[in-house]
Amino acid sequence: MPAAAGWPTFGPVAYRALADAVVIAHFAFVVFVAVGGLLAWRWPRVLWLHVPAVIWGLGIVTVGYQCPLTPLEQWLRRLGGDHPSDTGFIDRYVEGVIYPERYTSLLRALAAMLIVVGWTGALVRLRHPAPRAP
Repeated sequence: MPAAAGWPTFGPVAYRALADAVVIAHFAFVVFVAVGGLLAWRWPRVLWLHVPAVIWGLGIVTVGYQCPLTPLEQWLRRLGGDHPSDTGFIDRYVEGVIYPERYTSLLRALAAMLIVVGWTGALVRLRHPAPRAP
């Protein structure tokens, strides 16, 4: 696949490395969706990033639209000479790899519980901040 006019071209190894970086970013986003509310206990401003991340993740799970990182990774893999999978990130790298697919519903419920606990704890801390040392 030729590069667009004016865009630099890289070797296959560079494209594969960029695709791997997208996978790492994708994984970090998924983890952030699950535990970002807990991070907000320490850093309350994280909620401003976590709320839209949860909405986006919920939309992907319920509506089924595709995360834009998936086609980006696939495109980079093609440029690197690989044959990318037609499946999404979770199907390819998480389900059946990190945990058996039969636990998907349980782990989604666990992620939802982490989100609720995280947001509840963050809101309690925002309403009742810890006293500062003199």
